[in-house]
Amino acid sequence: MESIQLALENLTSPPVLAFVLGVVAVFVRSDLRLPDPIHTWLATYLLLAIGLKGGHALRLADPGDVALPALATVGFGIVVPIVVMAASRRVLKLSLPDSGSLAAHFGSVSVVTFTAAAVFAAEAGSEPEPFMATLVALLEVPGIVVALLLVSMAGGGSGWRNALHEVLTGRSVLLLVGGLIIGAAAGSDAYARVEPFFVVMFPGLLTLFLLDMGATAATQLRRSRSLTPAVVVFGLVTPLVLGLAGVVVGTAVGLGPGGAAVFAAMTASASYIAAPAAVRIALPEADAGLSLGVALGVTFPFNLAIGIPLYLAIARAVS
Repeated sequence: MESIQLALENLTSPPVLAFVLGVVAVFVRSDLRLPDPIHTWLATYLLLAIGLKGGHALRLADPGDVALPALATVGFGIVVPIVVMAASRRVLKLSLPDSGSLAAHFGSVSVVTFTAAAVFAAEAGSEPEPFMATLVALLEVPGIVVALLLVSMAGGGSGWRNALHEVLTGRSVLLLVGGLIIGAAAGSDAYARVEPFFVVMFPGLLTLFLLDMGATAATQLRRSRSLTPAVVVFGLVTPLVLGLAGVVVGTAVGLGPGGAAVFAAMTASASYIAAPAAVRIALPEADAGLSLGVALGVTFPFNLAIGIPLYLAIARAVS
């Protein structure tokens, strides 16, 4: 009963409804899209805001509270690409580059999914731990590296060192890590001066960003010819399995219901920013439409509409 109520609350929240509006706009052939500079500005704002809030929270956190969740995060970053690559090879019969690409996308994290989960958990009365943004930064890179190394060791990849450089110096990692450092270094008075912009305005700008993301996801779905029924099912089942594992592990390492639900959303998400950039360099022969179509067109909407409230309901039940 609680899970149904949480799902209804999530489905009627402004960010999710804005995402749906963006999807509808594409299918009715509307020109409702944000200009690319605005999309880039919003993405920059969200990443830096997440980093700043996480860094400020990390400054105030007890290192003992962060250690186990951080270790679990790195563990997921290593294990998930191995599991996804093996499953996609065995179940979907994908080529080595395509399975490596899919593993890299699922091994990393969707910052927008994390953000939506954190906002929803807080609004549902289960405030996640304030250091969760630190875990996002930890999860961004390892999964991509492991996936590319797996393909390279199997003889199917090239240029993975250049891809690693692309990931580490990419906008998302620099903004997240840079924001964490700035937030941790800034004093409380200095942080309070930027808080109205980076904290108070955050939900509204996230809603606007998700409006554009809805249109992007719908466009990707319409264009991709690689999303066979089997691939779509894989894109739905994988986040469900990884999300359930995230709830269990998050609870086991001491996170509260809100934190465990957000951790689950992180582990269940698939990257569509850092991973595609790295895969484009290291695995040029991989079908970019397949991995990006699954990450953005299948897994992201599933987590946004169904996964996030489900993870929170389960986290509350097991806590």
